[in-house]
Amino acid sequence: MSFIVPKKARSWVPVREGSHFPIQNLPYGLYLNEDNGEERVCVAIGDYVLDLVELADEGLLEGYENHFMDDLADVMTTGGRSGLSNIRQQLFDLLREGNPKLRDDRAMRERALIPMKHVEILQPIYPTAYVDFYSGIYHASNVGKMFRPDQPPLLPNYRWLPVGYNGRASSVIGSGEPVIRPKGQLKKGDAPPVYAPTEELDFELEMGFFLGKGTEQGTTIAVGEADEYIFGFVLVNDWSARDMQRWEYQPLGPFLAKTFATSISPWIVTLDALEPFRIPGPAQDPEPLPHLKQTRPGHFDITLEVWLQSEKMSKPQLISKSNTKHLYWSFAQQLAHQASNGTNLEPSDLYASGTISGPDEGSFGSMLELCWKGTKPITLEETGETRIFLADGDVVTMTGYCEGDGYRVGFGEVSAKVMPAS
Repeated sequence: MSFIVPKKARSWVPVREGSHFPIQNLPYGLYLNEDNGEERVCVAIGDYVLDLVELADEGLLEGYENHFMDDLADVMTTGGRSGLSNIRQQLFDLLREGNPKLRDDRAMRERALIPMKHVEILQPIYPTAYVDFYSGIYHASNVGKMFRPDQPPLLPNYRWLPVGYNGRASSVIGSGEPVIRPKGQLKKGDAPPVYAPTEELDFELEMGFFLGKGTEQGTTIAVGEADEYIFGFVLVNDWSARDMQRWEYQPLGPFLAKTFATSISPWIVTLDALEPFRIPGPAQDPEPLPHLKQTRPGHFDITLEVWLQSEKMSKPQLISKSNTKHLYWSFAQQLAHQASNGTNLEPSDLYASGTISGPDEGSFGSMLELCWKGTKPITLEETGETRIFLADGDVVTMTGYCEGDGYRVGFGEVSAKVMPAS
């Protein structure tokens, strides 16, 4: 069961043109209520947050009275996918144009509907586990071309399974939190390695999803069942230290070069909001094995952008524009593969797609690719500065949105400033 808000629907809450948060979206988040110091579950509508605690306490969310307290656990785990759709339908009804129930109750409206600029938006979920995939085929091909020029760019397993690794959940941080330049072992040429701050700090443009439902150990998930486990989606910047990574990744893969920080956006966009933008993915050859075979479209048409601003710049510069449609493996296939060995999944697990690059240089999702391993520096037009990797003081901002008929369903932003090594 899903609830799709009509395309032409409008809210009595003012929503400016180009907003990421029209009534067709209603993403979940967490904010700090400064009056009582409580963290409150909310949804975004226009430039406002709608407090679900207030609505539930007033009996305006049938079946969820007193459920919403200080985190999103009850939202994720109560009623599964149909429960999320039920909440969504009730919220839509309260916010739709012409419904006076909340609109005309001034006291209730002032308690529940708060300008976003007056509150602190918090990290929505602290994940129980974090897995990063490698499902962007253009990124994987580019890396192969750079580092294995005399071999096929994709390794033999790439088209058979969604490659991934277990990251570190404790270093997942919210938008706005600074990223401290990590230290690690760096090796140049034949000299012994040294312990020093990374010289090749990079971003990775990704999309992630949180689980709202877990499994018992030994249980698998079919691709067609995966949507029942997904709570919603966030933007992900999976920071990387490329020089550290080059030295340490063989033979077991990413480790310290990938675990110092992973930034996520604050708004969790549900599958119901993304359903109108569902599209087929690229043709998969060879045909996936039965446990990864997809019988309906599993990709989404989500435009992604990366903006970079140095300390000398007055405004950010767009340096990349990509789309989730370029992923080879869908989110459902990623999750089905994760569960295929019987590992137990938990609500609040976070899964990221891997770097989402497109086929053209302007759509590459990392500095490694945009600057082609340091051979093609990016020029920052306002100041004339150049970059092959990120400098201290740089701010990286990612955004994403689906384009509807006269509206956008967006993810807001995930942004972070690079700070010097400690």
